[in-house]
Order: sequence, then structure tokens, then C-alpha cells
Amino acid sequence: MLKALVTGIALMAGAGPALSEVVRPRPNPALMQVPASAEAAPLAPTTASAAAPATSPQPAMRPLGPPAPSAAKPAAVPRDPNKGAVTNLPLPRYVSLKSNEGNARRGPGLSHRIDWVFTRVGMPLKVTAEHGHWRRVEDAEGVGGWVHYALVSGVRSVMVNEDMATFFNRPDTTSLAAFQAQRGVVARLTECADGWCRVTIDGQKGWAPVSSLWGVTADEVID
Repeated sequence: MLKALVTGIALMAGAGPALSEVVRPRPNPALMQVPASAEAAPLAPTTASAAAPATSPQPAMRPLGPPAPSAAKPAAVPRDPNKGAVTNLPLPRYVSLKSNEGNARRGPGLSHRIDWVFTRVGMPLKVTAEHGHWRRVEDAEGVGGWVHYALVSGVRSVMVNEDMATFFNRPDTTSLAAFQAQRGVVARLTECADGWCRVTIDGQKGWAPVSSLWGVTADEVID
């Protein structure tokens, strides 16, 4: 028995180096403590990182929020409905027919059909709308359409709208009568004030109340 014990001890003594290699743990490279001087040193790039393409540098500054809005356009001034869109003259207003023939069309353009033909040169017309070179007009009976602006004139005229109108020497019904004119007679308008207008018909001149005439407003002043 003593011999067996000695033999076992001898075996254990001979197996010492091999047993120490098995039970003593080897240091783990991933857990090794890095010296303080090594922490500050940059790590060498690995093969994978060295092969990766370089990224674009980040901008030094980035905008904080959306870009500033552009300057707002000024609000359009609404057009005055009492003035023409082309001439900026008052609407409605009165003009006269420049020629002895004027085609009144259904719309502002030559492609629109002719509804009426005015045939009395100098007759008064009322302009109610404008569009380009065209004017929408109507006569004393409310008949009309769109005519080219070249067919009308700023020369003023009126039409007698009474069965028989009396024209006086002065703007006063107590003054002497100068002449009379029937309904539909066209007169050249020369002067208006205080509800009276002075006209010329075939060389004769006289005053008549505005109520006896068509082609002028009641409060219009012409001198």
C-alpha cells in the first residue's frame, strides 16, 4: 500500500506541468488592460475600415428651421367698377357715333355676329363697358352692342326725347323761345349747367332742360 501511495505521488508530480497548463487561465486579449498612454493614441485602422470610402465632411453649420419666406407680393388694387378697364374714364358715359354706319356686335370682336347697325352720324351713345379696342354701347332705346372704339367720338351730342321740345334764349322757361324740335332730333351739345343744356341744331342755338334731352346726365356740367 505504501508503494502504491508513493507511485501516485510520483505520478502527480510528473503531471504537474501539464495540469498547471490546463487549470491556469490564459489572458483574454479582449479583456486586457490598456495602458493609460495607449488610450490617447489613435487605433490603427483595420483592413475593412481602410478599404471603406471616405465620407463627405459634415457642414460646419446647419440651418435652424425652415428658410425665411420671400417677400410677399403687394395685394392687387381692386378695379373701380365705375371706371373703364381700358381708358379709366367714367362708366357709364356718353359719346357720339363718328360715322354714318356702325356695326354693333354681340361680343367684343370681329368674330361675333352683328346684331344692330347704327346709321345716324353724330347720334349719342352710352358706353357701359370696355374690352380692349371695343366699347359696349346703347342708344336712347336701350339697343346696342359692342362697337370698335374707332367708330365713336368724344364730341358730345344729345337727342330730343319729348314729342316737341322748346328751346329758349336763356336757361329759363320765362325767357323767349328760340325754336322747337321733335322727338329723335339730334343736336350738338355745347354747354350744360344747373340742369340746363345749350345745343345747336341746324345753326340754331337754344337752351332746354336736361329732362328734354337724352345723352347727358342731370347733374353734368359742360363748359
